[in-house]
Amino acid sequence: MSSVETVSALKRRLNASIPQQAIRGEVATRLKKIGRTAKISGFRPGKVPAKILEQHYGAQAHQEALGDALQRSFAEAAQLNNLRVAGYPQFEIKTNDLNADSIEYSATFEVYPEVVMGDLSGETVERLVYELAQADVDDTIVTLRKQRAVFEPVDRAAQAEDQVRIDFVGRLDGEIFQGGEASDYPFVLGVGRMLPEFEAAIIGMKAGDTKSFDMTFPEDYHGKNVAGKQVTFTITLHRVEEPRLPEVDAAFAESVGIEDGDVSKLESEVSTNLQREVVRRLKVRNKEAAMNALLKVALFDLPKALVEWEVQNLMQQAMRDMESRGMKVKDVMLSPELFTERAIKRIKLGLIFAELAQKHKLTAKPEQVRALVEDHAQSFDQPEEVVSWLYANPSQLQEMESLALEENVAGWITGQTRTIDKAVSFKELMGN
Repeated sequence: MSSVETVSALKRRLNASIPQQAIRGEVATRLKKIGRTAKISGFRPGKVPAKILEQHYGAQAHQEALGDALQRSFAEAAQLNNLRVAGYPQFEIKTNDLNADSIEYSATFEVYPEVVMGDLSGETVERLVYELAQADVDDTIVTLRKQRAVFEPVDRAAQAEDQVRIDFVGRLDGEIFQGGEASDYPFVLGVGRMLPEFEAAIIGMKAGDTKSFDMTFPEDYHGKNVAGKQVTFTITLHRVEEPRLPEVDAAFAESVGIEDGDVSKLESEVSTNLQREVVRRLKVRNKEAAMNALLKVALFDLPKALVEWEVQNLMQQAMRDMESRGMKVKDVMLSPELFTERAIKRIKLGLIFAELAQKHKLTAKPEQVRALVEDHAQSFDQPEEVVSWLYANPSQLQEMESLALEENVAGWITGQTRTIDKAVSFKELMGN
């Protein structure tokens, strides 16, 4: 027999008991298994008398058998009481004599919440819209040309988009700080490699000029020794080079992936790729807006255990990402608080998706998944091979199924809310 107490909104306490006979049978089985390899002085392995085994390993076998019995008993009682357990239970043995005929215990645990949604009809969702323009295609081709620019020396003052070579020394309280000194250092003005104040000081300088100036580092600067502090830089400009952009010809077309160098194909391919990226980014941004509306009317709490697990998962992902970028993470200490909000959002949306998919039949359809797979494959040189590979890898295909479900949920939300179209600029959409 078992009983369940409600401790709080999501916490429960199960009270139950285990007959000693069930534990004794398991103890005997474990001791028999141990006896096959146990090394006890005076006996060969497999020939140790049961009484001697009991003396040496009885307590260990009983503890292990009790632990397994607790897990089995709890699982059976949870199923019997229709409990959706979230996380691991905390067991407490109530019986002092572990050899008693019956071992009473309690298990405290959390349960999954009932997904309760508020009214979406009062929510307004802004849907971003954008139509690709010829100017966007032209600007992108100019960007491709800039990426392949050749820099040539010029005898004039430095200006935006020039490449300069400088010596610089930075001092904090009169002392050169770590990372504050370099010789013959090249970089392009205006691409954001250096801080704006630093670049602004170089604009207008000519080769051979030297300048000293004060600047204050941002509070959130990655170099903690100078973050938020005023320093003095001395710069000597050695060389100014202006960019020479390549002509849009066959050689340029080949350099950006047009194998036959056909210039007429270049604009068409750039336009196609941009259109695909515009659609993708609009879909991501609009889906995010729909999900935020959904979260605003999600009226339920989450089990702490689930949040803690998700926080750990996100922290591990962050560490792996840093390692993949070549960073040394051995001494990196990430704060769980940095990931808590994101963890809560992911868990809530997961629970809501499951509820809505079942209630409103929003589960991904095969044709939806196929369309997403084929669209994703178009970004690669051999789309057919990518499609085959995705369908041969269940875990990868599951990601596409999840995306299809998200789109279905986002569409359902749009039908429940007031939607307002909002024009967005190309630069804002692309994150420039």
